Amino acid sequence: MKKYLQRMGKSLMLPVAVLPAAAILMGIGYWIDPTGWGSGNVAAAFLISAGKSIIDNIPILFAVGLALGMSKEKDGSAALSGLVAYLVVTTLLSTDTVAMLKSIDPKAVSPAFAKIGNAFIGIISGLVAANMYNRFSKVQLPDALAFFSGKRLVPIMTAVSMLVVSVILFFVWPVVFTGLVSFGEAISKLGAAGAGLYGFFNRLLIPTGLHHALNSVFWFDVAGIDDIGKFWANKGTKGVTGMYQAGFFPVMMFGLPAAALAMYHTAKTKQKKQVAALMMAAGFAAFFTGVTEPLEFAFMFAAPALYFVHAILTGLSLMIAALFHWTAGFGFSAGLVDFLLSLKIPIANQPYMLIVQGLVFAVIYYFLFRFIIVKFNLATPGRGEEIVDDNEGVSTPTDKNNKFTVLATKIYEGLGGDANVTSVDNCTTRLRVEVKDMNAVDQNKIKATGVPGINIVGPHSIQVIVGTSVQFVADEVNRMRKG
Repeated sequence: MKKYLQRMGKSLMLPVAVLPAAAILMGIGYWIDPTGWGSGNVAAAFLISAGKSIIDNIPILFAVGLALGMSKEKDGSAALSGLVAYLVVTTLLSTDTVAMLKSIDPKAVSPAFAKIGNAFIGIISGLVAANMYNRFSKVQLPDALAFFSGKRLVPIMTAVSMLVVSVILFFVWPVVFTGLVSFGEAISKLGAAGAGLYGFFNRLLIPTGLHHALNSVFWFDVAGIDDIGKFWANKGTKGVTGMYQAGFFPVMMFGLPAAALAMYHTAKTKQKKQVAALMMAAGFAAFFTGVTEPLEFAFMFAAPALYFVHAILTGLSLMIAALFHWTAGFGFSAGLVDFLLSLKIPIANQPYMLIVQGLVFAVIYYFLFRFIIVKFNLATPGRGEEIVDDNEGVSTPTDKNNKFTVLATKIYEGLGGDANVTSVDNCTTRLRVEVKDMNAVDQNKIKATGVPGINIVGPHSIQVIVGTSVQFVADEVNRMRKG
């Protein structure tokens, strides 16, 4: 299970890497036109729309990215199937379709179905599509149906599978959504402790998209709280209105960027450049705009225990801010832009204390994250795979293509070739190979190529450690297999 979650985390890196730039575009646009959200400024409208085109479609990015990353051969048909899966379930469970299926007015449909297009559904879609690819991409149908064999069969089977998933969600999703709303209404009566519980569950539910159900109770007028609406309308009680928003500022502006720094400092030396680029962009997005998904999805599946700690710290931050009645509000998210704008609202109470709290939380996040990552050897970005110098022990001919072809040919022969190899995949530094018979593998022949090592992980699974150029070797091996 741990390895499976780590593979999910690695697969999500592709779509996650796109998000920080989108968040920054939206933040700059919102800063230019904070009240009109682009309606009063063409440049702001352009930037906000550009950012929203990506941020608003995170579920689709996850569906495609996970399908591609979790499939054995990283094939485009898997990515296409991820999109198919997402379109099937979100269309079948849209408000209008549910209303038609139940023969009722759309207004009578559970509000849960209005939130069906979320990250959780994107993740399910990607995983189902990847599973369908791994199971059906090599299936040969009878001659009459031969056109639909192999990879063409994958999106078809994915669509069929998502019909079953949609039927299950048709009954389960409203119950879960409604239950969370009721839970939110119950904890809203607990004062500062309730704010802390809300913050904890808000972060814990981010991977499922169900945090929207909880948010609706506290931020909007579902249960009469309407924390966001009342704050910006300058209504309610000073020091109380905004209590379900204020505690997010120390976490998003200070805590998570400090966590990003900790993950950078604990990354393996040869991956630090790549990690620095991701962490810097994601950390700045969290600080400036309050968009935390690029950073949180970078470690929530690769190191779920660390994400649980993050959820606890978020709850603690909201409880502390509520306890001392430090309040501020946001219209977009708890970043610098919204913090500066909220200072103008008279009902904000000692908002500068949130900066003091944030500096303390930055220290807590940095040292706690760093300690936990190192102590438990968590697979945060830059630590998931052993990094080996791709020049170590491998000759470097002038022709790079020839180098990889020669190396791949010798490794493939050592693995037993077409007669023995059933699948080839790769991670950051290793060829991951499934074979029919481990006894047919000539380990000495593989080692003679100069690769840094071999790792047998099961009766039919072997890893050949190549180095950071492993993708090119894997491409050559797969080309030989197809040839």
